Amino acid sequence: MQAKGIHHLGVAVTDLDAAVATYERLFGAELEHRETVPDQGVEAASLRIGQGRVELLASLGEETPVGKFLAKRGPGMHHVAYEVTDLDAALAELTTAGADLIDERPRAGLFGLEVAFVHPDAVHGVLSEVVADA
Repeated sequence: MQAKGIHHLGVAVTDLDAAVATYERLFGAELEHRETVPDQGVEAASLRIGQGRVELLASLGEETPVGKFLAKRGPGMHHVAYEVTDLDAALAELTTAGADLIDERPRAGLFGLEVAFVHPDAVHGVLSEVVADA
């Protein structure tokens, strides 16, 4: 699979407001979008930092994926998202290359993006997201 680049870095946080303020103060980040997604159990903020993007994720509960991540590992790097042109083709190529996919088909992600996740075991312990950004 040929990624166009890194779309964003996902960071799990315990206090979204405090994290947004920290990234703005320390790195000059600009809030791009903020959204609560109850079915994914997160409140998220997308921040632009220069040409890059950081996605801050706060859990809506302990039994959500991000809630479980925070309980097990604490705040910190959650995932790396790679941008692709064609998500279906990327998933087919990843499968052919032997990657263990969490999502075999694209699904609706945050901020209206189409996404799919690759299991961390397939990428040396790093949860990876594949994103088709229009």
